[in-house]
Amino acid sequence: MIFITAKFRVRPEHADRWPEIAREFTEATRREPGCMWFDWSRSIEDPTEYVLVEAFRDDEAGAAHVQSDHFRTAQRTLPPYLAQTPRIVNVTVPQDDWSLLGEMAVPDER
Repeated sequence: MIFITAKFRVRPEHADRWPEIAREFTEATRREPGCMWFDWSRSIEDPTEYVLVEAFRDDEAGAAHVQSDHFRTAQRTLPPYLAQTPRIVNVTVPQDDWSLLGEMAVPDER
């Protein structure tokens, strides 16, 4: 799978509204057949920073994502709300879901 984490620094005046600003892009991406997850979180240390954790089934799914109409629309509509170019880590990993963090295993987890 392709595993991506990106940090988005949003202009302070738009930070509280970012989930709504990115909603259409988020929902369209989640509907892509090759999208495994596409989840936003907000930093607890910097309220202007959002972290996007996303995964795509394979290279083909990743390519379909960046070639989609909604991705091209996001390229035009989202940058005006950003304070800087997003930072990204993009890797291919040999798994197809989250692994368990064994060092913090919950006994009798159901």
